[in-house]
Amino acid sequence: MFNKDIVTAFEQKETPFFYYDLALLQATLDRALTEANKYGFHIHYALKANFNERVLRVIQESGIGADCVSGNEVLKAVEVGFAPEKIVFAGVGKADKEILAALDHNIFAFNVESVQELHVIGDLAKRAGKVAKIALRINPNVDAQTHKYITTGLDENKFGIKTWELSDCLDTIKSFDSLELIGLHFHVGSQVVDLNVFKSLCVKVNEFNNWFDERGYRLKVLNVGGGLGVNYTDPDGEPIVDFKRYFEIFDQFLERKGHQEVHFELGRALVSQCGSLISRVLYVKNGIKKNFIILDAGMTELMRPALYQAYHKIERLSSEQHNEGGVGMLTHYDVVGPICESTDCFGKEVELPESKRGDLIAIRTAGAYGEVMASRYNLRNEIRYVYNDEIA
Repeated sequence: MFNKDIVTAFEQKETPFFYYDLALLQATLDRALTEANKYGFHIHYALKANFNERVLRVIQESGIGADCVSGNEVLKAVEVGFAPEKIVFAGVGKADKEILAALDHNIFAFNVESVQELHVIGDLAKRAGKVAKIALRINPNVDAQTHKYITTGLDENKFGIKTWELSDCLDTIKSFDSLELIGLHFHVGSQVVDLNVFKSLCVKVNEFNNWFDERGYRLKVLNVGGGLGVNYTDPDGEPIVDFKRYFEIFDQFLERKGHQEVHFELGRALVSQCGSLISRVLYVKNGIKKNFIILDAGMTELMRPALYQAYHKIERLSSEQHNEGGVGMLTHYDVVGPICESTDCFGKEVELPESKRGDLIAIRTAGAYGEVMASRYNLRNEIRYVYNDEIA
């Protein structure tokens, strides 16, 4: 991914920064849309994965919708041009002012997560003279087989409506002229790499779809969420995920009624591989048991390893500086940042060419949940970003 010209351009930049390959992003979007359009599927981009302005504009120009989990995400989506009729608003804790803002923009649907939330949206919509279109987010109790912190579809998770609450939901909806039930919403978790999980999800969705149909509800939308995982180990070998197989599974196993649309909320799968965190080596500390590379980027720039023990491929980019004839001797390092926390570690026992102060390091597959989770802890500078067309 990083040829000599790109690395030379990086050398002139102040680090750390996020590098975005917008050409790869466009290719990913094109592939996803090609495969989804075979079945008439609808895609909403999950803004929580990355709301970098230029990244958002490329995604918006592709014509897909937006999946938002805060009022500010709804407003951002509208600001950059996402059509309100393609915006969905999810989240287990929507504040009143966020709901009112979404109502004001006449968004496509609220993904509702509790009986109490139905009452709140119903009341606010009534006072605003609006009819809120809603989808019930049902907890399917499907194990995503992923990290426990990014699993959302089990009974023990805070997300979604429990199955025994569905009758109460219908009673509540009937009591409000300001609520219109248009569909069902599901999401089992993130970074799902075992596609059999989605087969299990389809079985559950079919059950709930039939349950509502038997009670006279002809629902327009089946929103199956997202969660499709990416290849963190070999980003160059698999820069674009297997959208073909992903959408095939839902076409094969999801039993749609004739009038129903299928909607997806993809984030990580669209943006992860187009982003890398570029950093410099500040110091090298060699010891008896451990060797450390200390970078100028830390958990303030990329939280995932500290938060989820997430793996990211780590590469040295500046090998030509010190080893003109090749890569040179390989050494195992713990790659850490400068933050005053022991959890500020990107990887342990990472095999890299012998490194020196000033070497460039790339932390790959950082386009999702990288920049958006950055913080000013330790009074760090705001993170910068560079795009491929700026250094072409």
